[in-house]
Amino acid sequence: MAIQSTDKFATKAIHAGSHIDVHGSVIEPISLSTTFKQSSPANPIGVYEYSRSQNPNRENLENAIAALENGKYGLAFSSGSATTAVVLQSLPQNSHAISIGDVYGGTHRYFTKVANAHGVETTFTNNLLEDLPSLVKENTKLVWIESPTNPTLKVTDIQAVSNTIKKLNKDILLVVDNTFLSPYLSNPLNFGADIVVHSATKYINGHSDVVLGVLATNSKDIYERLQFLQNAIGAIPSPFDSWLAHRGLRTLHLRVRQASLNAQQIAEYLEKSDLVEAVNYPGLESHAQRDIVKKQHRDALGGGMISFRIKGGAEAANKFSSSTRLFALAESLGGIESLLEVPAVMTHGGIPKEAREASGVYDNLIRLSVGIEDVEDLLDDVKQALVASAN
Repeated sequence: MAIQSTDKFATKAIHAGSHIDVHGSVIEPISLSTTFKQSSPANPIGVYEYSRSQNPNRENLENAIAALENGKYGLAFSSGSATTAVVLQSLPQNSHAISIGDVYGGTHRYFTKVANAHGVETTFTNNLLEDLPSLVKENTKLVWIESPTNPTLKVTDIQAVSNTIKKLNKDILLVVDNTFLSPYLSNPLNFGADIVVHSATKYINGHSDVVLGVLATNSKDIYERLQFLQNAIGAIPSPFDSWLAHRGLRTLHLRVRQASLNAQQIAEYLEKSDLVEAVNYPGLESHAQRDIVKKQHRDALGGGMISFRIKGGAEAANKFSSSTRLFALAESLGGIESLLEVPAVMTHGGIPKEAREASGVYDNLIRLSVGIEDVEDLLDDVKQALVASAN
């Protein structure tokens, strides 16, 4: 089915990238072949030659991602970390990058432990918009944003950062990690981003059974450069994983909206609790960047992620996370089920304490990934775990 530019999100989610095969299957088959026949040397029978270079299922997913992010081009990778790696690998040697300080631990690890191995130096800042002009160097080639940030859920005005980069008249890529919101809640390309990346393991797949990464862009030059690296490095998802992620994508709008509505009620409860020091949630009117949320997020929804600082320090955080019935103690996020974690010792445990705390990641910070269970049950679970944490 051909998607039109006027089609709404749900229509795109269900039909973008759909492929009707010769048998008329409504859902495309999984193409497991690693190679494809040629009619004569260097003349493939169809458009595919070798599955590392391209595969029907991966191509379908990539087209769907591009459509949902309002981009022209999409690429899929073996993980979100592989997506980050390919973007960073595309920079010239001895480049400089600027990143939000409060980023996923794996992203911080790649910047500081891997990218620097081929000469990419990274400067982190917790006030990107204000600090950006003074941080840019002659060799600055990339600005990296997470919005909301992981795990303190700070929101960045993407358009303002894009405008600042343009005023500097520098050849700098603006990359936005949109994992926490998904294409349903925000489309960074609309606000001036050059590349939008996702750990599709999370909301895009949404069922905690696939590890996969994706990106989208409107630049043919960027796309061709990254596609070359995707093939040359071989950081590709399997056909089955591509098929599963595409299947999950079709219900993205339903899952993310419900998770957001559930999270809103839980955040409002936590904000009123005497057992909680502070709540980070973009859907709250008290959120420091609520005005930006209203501009960048669909229907001003806050998403399914919450973080909060519990009274009682690390001990209370441990008690809370060990007392829940429905919130499973596990890393990752964005699935249909609710999860929780303590970032200081889990996802962000590899970041030095001083750097963690400068970004607001304290030992008593708990991160919730709110699923799509009945919200009354989730609230009851949070309430009893808070009581347990105080005893």
